[in-house]
Amino acid sequence: MWIRTKRDCATWLVGLWCAVVSAPAAAEPNTAGVDPSAAQATSAAAHPRAWVHVCTDAGAGAYEAFPDVCRMTDGRLMCVFYAGYGHVAMPSAQLPQGGRISYCISADEGCSWSAASTLYDGPYDDRDPSVVELADGRMLCNFFTLQPKPAGQPGWIGLGAWLVTSRDGGMTWDRQPQQIAAGYYCSAPIRPLPDGRLMLGLYKESGETACGAVTISTDGGSSWCQPIDIPNGGKRLDAETDVIALNNGSLFAALRGHDISAWSISKDGGTSWSVAELFGFPGHCHYLLRAPGDIILMAHRLPNTSLHFSLDECQTWSDPVEVDSVIGAYPSMVTLKDGSILIVYYEEGSGSSIRARRFRATRQGIQWLTLEPPAAAAPPDAPQPSARG
Repeated sequence: MWIRTKRDCATWLVGLWCAVVSAPAAAEPNTAGVDPSAAQATSAAAHPRAWVHVCTDAGAGAYEAFPDVCRMTDGRLMCVFYAGYGHVAMPSAQLPQGGRISYCISADEGCSWSAASTLYDGPYDDRDPSVVELADGRMLCNFFTLQPKPAGQPGWIGLGAWLVTSRDGGMTWDRQPQQIAAGYYCSAPIRPLPDGRLMLGLYKESGETACGAVTISTDGGSSWCQPIDIPNGGKRLDAETDVIALNNGSLFAALRGHDISAWSISKDGGTSWSVAELFGFPGHCHYLLRAPGDIILMAHRLPNTSLHFSLDECQTWSDPVEVDSVIGAYPSMVTLKDGSILIVYYEEGSGSSIRARRFRATRQGIQWLTLEPPAAAAPPDAPQPSARG
């Protein structure tokens, strides 16, 4: 079954059935006896299975979530993620600066991962990190921050979307973050566009309404335009916006909805967007990737951890393909050297960890592959970052 997104057609279109070759279901991770103060490297060699752990404990309280993965210039993979003691980790005696941004490195295409290191740790809860390496070698990590409300008041205050930069391959990162947008949040990476601009999907909430947005940089991330809201058509869209460039020059945005997720198109480089329309299926925090063969993948949470794929530039989508039974998701994907895809996502629940799986996308469907390290490969050592003023 294919799900159509074109406005002038019916919601459902009968088409090619997506063939999915599934690996045997993996057992739930056993986290009993893990020392929460010790960050450990993970190795696929010891536990060959359908998925591997990227990180089970970054030393901040054993709750890891919201991962993003990118290819570095030197060929390694970097996975950044949130590390805290729970879904939101405000400053406490246990964690004086609240949740932080951590990362692990893989030198063997995601089969094994270094122990976690801290990329950025501001005074409050820093979360939902994403990372990209630009053509000039700079690495940009975007995230948003939550600050506790004044003493005695429950909840927190959003401080907006922020950015830190590394100019030495991830060894050091800015001490002082650059604000991208106040009043907006981000849960997807900065996307380099074909014309050289950078675009970041954003979202905001105002009372009973919420919508997606984008911001654009024309100077390599040094400055960002005023956010451009995507019309929600009266629907509440919690958004967590991601964007992808289409072959016809348009831009496609995927948006988290309250019940059903939505999409929008820009035909003028992101200056304006069509009124968001519903996909016909749910999804939280979509991640878009163009795989080899011009197959566009869209991974997300719900149902469980899932993905859809499109063979026609986001006009129609396959039925959902389950990636894993865990419901954390907030996935990210990267193309591996052999053309297969690595997907990372999180588990959710107490002791949540980051997982990774490997698959190959074809025009006939999704083929699940095992993660097996090359012979004689050893877990890599992560560079130890230092804050830079």
